[in-house]
Amino acid sequence: MTEHPRNHSSSPGEADADCAQVIAEVWTLLDGECTAETKAKLRQHLEECPGCLRHYGVEERIKTLIARKCSGDKAPRGLYERVRLEISRTTIVRTFPAGE
Repeated sequence: MTEHPRNHSSSPGEADADCAQVIAEVWTLLDGECTAETKAKLRQHLEECPGCLRHYGVEERIKTLIARKCSGDKAPRGLYERVRLEISRTTIVRTFPAGE
């Protein structure tokens, strides 16, 4: 479940819906394909929600890595999924060091 700061203004049901919408729109934000209004709403949510911000950061790293390794070509879906899995593993390892 996505983490929210204590002062998040939405109720738990609304927060989950907001997070699902933000996560669904992350790539439009990364690709610069959303409206100015949507961009502002997504940015505001990312500033207030550490879980969604973390997800956005993972997606941003995937996009950058794929662009660099594939010279701008569209990466195969399998490659995207492997890179995503490895970045997630790395994030988990850094977040929870061995022995804790």
